[in-house]
Formats: sequence, structure tokens, C-alpha cells
Amino acid sequence: MRRITLWVLSTLSALVLLFAYSTSTSGPQATRAPSSVYSSSTSGPSTAQSTGGTGASEPSADPTPSGSSASGAKSVTGSVAQTQWGPVQVQLKVSNGKITDVSVIQYPNGNGRDQEINSQALPILTQETVDAQSADIDMVSGATVTSNGYLESLQSALDQAGL
Repeated sequence: MRRITLWVLSTLSALVLLFAYSTSTSGPQATRAPSSVYSSSTSGPSTAQSTGGTGASEPSADPTPSGSSASGAKSVTGSVAQTQWGPVQVQLKVSNGKITDVSVIQYPNGNGRDQEINSQALPILTQETVDAQSADIDMVSGATVTSNGYLESLQSALDQAGL
């Protein structure tokens, strides 16, 4: 009888601990703007230009191509892809029908885990985009949510650029 009582109490304790364990201390931060930008031409984050007193970058809401020059170079901003962890938005630089640079101007970075994941995933995604010259790229393992948002915004930018 003692063994059964001990077994029931230990099982109950284990279940209480299991259900009481919190896996994350902060939820999605969809309203927080990123403080840096990832680009395929850099090895990591570069400080985004501030547009006001908030100190956060404010990406262009206008998804149309801009910055055309005589050489045919233009910048195209994809639509914002809303993910469960925050928005993702991609900007392409296109010259003579080729993608020359990719910048991720919005991405989830509301907590340390987001920053850790995206510091590894975004450089891979941007480099693969430049190498593939399309949205036909592999997702990054461990960054599925960001990868899906990246691909959605990337495809939007490619459609606008006519690629």
C-alpha cells in the first residue's frame, strides 16, 4: 500500500511540475519595430536609420519600386508578412534584372531567443536569395516561422520587380 501511495504522489508531483513549467517568458512582439537590418552584403546587423524619437526603423509602407537610376538599378520593398512572432519584410536591390542585394528591414527580435535565431537565419536566407536569384530557396532549420515570413515578403518583392 505504501508503494502505491508513493507512486501516486510522485506521479502527481511530476504532472504538476510538467504543467507549471513555462517555456517562454515573453510572447510575440508584433508591434515592436526592429532596431537593425540584415543585408546580404554585410556579415551581420547594421544600425537602421532612425525616423523619429522611437529609435526604431520605420520601413516604407509603399511597396512600389524606388530609387531607379540610369543603370536600371532599383530598390523594391516586399509586403509585410505577419508571423506569429512578429512581422517580416524584405527589400531587394535589383540591377539589370538581377538581384544584387537583399535586406531584411523587419523581423522578429522581441526577445533573446528571436535575436539568436535570426542572427543565424537571416544571413543564410539573404545569401541564398542572391545566389538563387529567386524565391526557390531552402528554409532554415530552427527558423521556420521567420523563413516562411521571409519567403512571403520575398515573393511579393520579386513580383513587384517583375522577376
